[in-house]
Amino acid sequence: MTQAALANALGVSRQTMNSIEKGKFDPSLPLAFKVARLFKCRIEDVFIDDEPNV
Repeated sequence: MTQAALANALGVSRQTMNSIEKGKFDPSLPLAFKVARLFKCRIEDVFIDDEPNV
């Protein structure tokens, strides 16, 4: 799936998808849920928390 097709399916810009993929932008919780629903998986399967537990 292209960034443009994914962005269109989610109602965001291709630039937004590019920023999310590069780790420069964290999606809102509603957008994260949309992504997970689109791919029929859990948010945790799509987005990985790189921050160490404190």
